Amino acid sequence: MLEQPDLAEVVIADFLRDAYDVPVSALTFLPLGADRNTAVYRADAASGARYFVKLRRGAFDETSVLVPTRLHKQGVTAIIAPIPTTAGRLYADLGEFRVILSPFIDGRDGWQVDLSDRQWTEFGRALRSIHAAALPAEVLMQIGRERYASEWRDQVRRFLVRAAAESFADPVSAELAALLRGRHAEIARLIACAEALGSALSRRALPFILCHADIHVGNLLIAPEGTVYMVDWDTLMLAPRERDLMFIGGGLNGAKSDADREMRCFYEGYGAVQIDTAALAYYRCERIVQDVAAYCEQILLTAGDSADRPEGLRQLRSQFEPGAVVEYAFRAASAAGCGG
Repeated sequence: MLEQPDLAEVVIADFLRDAYDVPVSALTFLPLGADRNTAVYRADAASGARYFVKLRRGAFDETSVLVPTRLHKQGVTAIIAPIPTTAGRLYADLGEFRVILSPFIDGRDGWQVDLSDRQWTEFGRALRSIHAAALPAEVLMQIGRERYASEWRDQVRRFLVRAAAESFADPVSAELAALLRGRHAEIARLIACAEALGSALSRRALPFILCHADIHVGNLLIAPEGTVYMVDWDTLMLAPRERDLMFIGGGLNGAKSDADREMRCFYEGYGAVQIDTAALAYYRCERIVQDVAAYCEQILLTAGDSADRPEGLRQLRSQFEPGAVVEYAFRAASAAGCGG
């Protein structure tokens, strides 16, 4: 969220004191992330300690705090575990928001700083530890499983129809509609490939493992001394490992991407693995379809002058640039026999 929610800072500060026994001397809103349902702050305590405060509204899955906590206790050090409330809970309720508190690390994400070779290797080693993690059955039962569902594809089909048939007075909506019309062929190909590949994968028995499911470089936090942390656990899923591995060498940094270096260094830490080409292609295509749906919801189904809307348009447009994720998705699709 790029703009503060309609919640007074004094209310948040008082809540942190009451729920976490953290007397706050200063609270700073951090305009980070594309999720309009999540707001984050830095809280400076009177003791000098600093905390990362995450406010999440809407759908909330308790595994997003339970699983990182368990993994951290198992020795996965690339995770910043949430701090329990005074009542021992891993989150607290503040009106429509769920509040998660964790230590604040004054780092930068992988969009802001390029990972070094060593950091890519460190990331690979950390992600392998997630994929190999053993969790109790009662925890695994709470985590969603991959279904290869068509909901995002169906939504995008409807948005394509709207973009072709309607005119929009709002400038951001009009620009998005023009983008959808101009990129209709590419989007239709992404939908078709995701549909075909997903249908085929649903009839196979690929092993499902614990996946972060959104582990792009924007969800890597690089500490000042160079340590790499994996953050934002709202999307946990049991799925084929390609659900996470699709991001490696996938063109997320556009023309700046060095896919060969990323993969070489990452897999030095992750270890040897046989990539399923159909699963990799499915996830790369489906992820872009999901992004199209999410940005259309954000822009076409809302109004106003929120900074999140033009930023969402910019991010979506960038995916179609040369050397970006759409190009890499089509390469993967062709390798999997889905030429469109």
